[in-house]
Amino acid sequence: MHDRKHWRAVGAAIVLAVWNCTPADSGPDGEDALAPQVASSADGVVVAAQPLAAEAGAKMLRAGGNAADAAVAAAFAVSVVEPSMNSVGGRTQILLRMPDGTFAGIDATTQAPSTYDPETAPQASYGYPTVGVPGAVAGLTKLLREHGTLPLEEVMAPAIALAEEGFRLLPGEAARHDAGAGQLAEFEGSRAHFLTPSGEARAAGDLFVQPDLAATLRVIAQGGADAFYRGSIAERIVADMELHGGAVTSRSLADYQAVDASVVRGSYRGHDLVGTDIPASGSVTIGILQILENFDMGALDHDSWAGLVGAAVAQAFSERAAARRSGAGDLAFMTAKSWAADMAAELAVPGAVRRAAAAAGYPSDAAVRVAAADWDDAGWGPTHGHTTHLSAADGAGMYVSLTQTIGPNLGSKVATPGLGFLYAATLGGYLGYMEPGERARSSISPLMVVRDGEPVLVLGAAGGARIISAVVQAVLRVVDQGMSLPDALAAARVHPIDGGIAMETSPGIGWSPEVVAEVESWGMEVQEVERAGAFGRIHGIWVNGDTGEKVGVADPDWEGAAIVPGAS
Repeated sequence: MHDRKHWRAVGAAIVLAVWNCTPADSGPDGEDALAPQVASSADGVVVAAQPLAAEAGAKMLRAGGNAADAAVAAAFAVSVVEPSMNSVGGRTQILLRMPDGTFAGIDATTQAPSTYDPETAPQASYGYPTVGVPGAVAGLTKLLREHGTLPLEEVMAPAIALAEEGFRLLPGEAARHDAGAGQLAEFEGSRAHFLTPSGEARAAGDLFVQPDLAATLRVIAQGGADAFYRGSIAERIVADMELHGGAVTSRSLADYQAVDASVVRGSYRGHDLVGTDIPASGSVTIGILQILENFDMGALDHDSWAGLVGAAVAQAFSERAAARRSGAGDLAFMTAKSWAADMAAELAVPGAVRRAAAAAGYPSDAAVRVAAADWDDAGWGPTHGHTTHLSAADGAGMYVSLTQTIGPNLGSKVATPGLGFLYAATLGGYLGYMEPGERARSSISPLMVVRDGEPVLVLGAAGGARIISAVVQAVLRVVDQGMSLPDALAAARVHPIDGGIAMETSPGIGWSPEVVAEVESWGMEVQEVERAGAFGRIHGIWVNGDTGEKVGVADPDWEGAAIVPGAS
């Protein structure tokens, strides 16, 4: 199995080539100087899952733009350089903190057309039946229009250049293309765009040039969202959907709107928590933290901490699934302190309760309670890793947490010939039963942690259902254990499974065999997982309240970077 050091080592020469646009075997040594995973500046920082995307955002800060400009530039760029995880044909959730201290959210989730009939629609895990109405372009242009300062053409220029001139594939991206090559080959547009003429996936270090995508992005840069939803791009999308039985229509594209997201709030040990509600999962993340606030998390041994976190996440997921089945329109009830106290009183994790003085009065002899893993069957997507996240900050106090996705690896696997991008998987059962016009619910959870009105943490993650557990554990590590954000993101994580928990055991960074054995001794099933990136990938920002420095941190389990405007 590959650990986190392996990811950094194997990609070093390719990262150099990406940055220098030279062959992968040339350039000086010193990957960290070129693609740092931790960087800080009082003037802002951009953190993304691929170095070139972070650089695209930082370029906007250097040009005098703000965090919204930087986030939009990085988001368009990452759709070019990490197409297995996201796309302009996908969905986006955005949380924004303005310099005046107010918060806003943008929901640009993929949507079922109003004419969609879930009773008769084909069921599939990929292909044309899974394609819904894309939201990313509407969301990114809304963010720029309402909060940015630079013109769309300038903000999209780095993404267009990356598509037109090409970039070197990093190992992880190349591996994901290879894993989906057989399915990509089934569709004309995907085969032509993502595979070589001989039908093979490109290898790590290969130059990936995307002229069709460059042309599509240029049309968007010149015509904005209208070009995508009502103009020439829309015409090509609809023609392709009609030819292959897709559900997307010209009316569904023209009617699509990115909307203001519902901002939800909570608190954890004197820190305010800010997230977004359905179709995102900010309420769930806040609810889990408020459940755990009833325990002395800073005093727990490693095994007790792992078991209690796993049980709390599982319990919240079970409640979320029940709310989905009952037709709940929001999950704001999960942000209530009274709800969290009730949930905490039901938890029975022997090791945690035995060692936590703050848990006095809770059951200590009951069996370990971990809810069945039914949340994935209730319209929230699978647990395996996908999606991309980026965070941006400027020197004036604006912060952006932005998550975008196309669902599973390579999304629907469908690209319309000549357009150069993949559509998200949304319909056909991938995200469960969806009503006409319904937006796709997900575990996406951009979150900000605030103290005395000022951001302390700007977080979000990739990784399916593990987005929530990853963000929760990062907050716990920083607030309760006093870790720096780099240390918090490098620490071992857990995630619930049916009847127990999965525990990260990658060499050098995972839970020790002793901790795993102790958790198992309670009767809790433990699934040991060594795979890199299996427990969510956070690309976040920690703010030093004393100096004003914004410290960007890319998850060490991925190939991302943190870039400040002073870097070049």
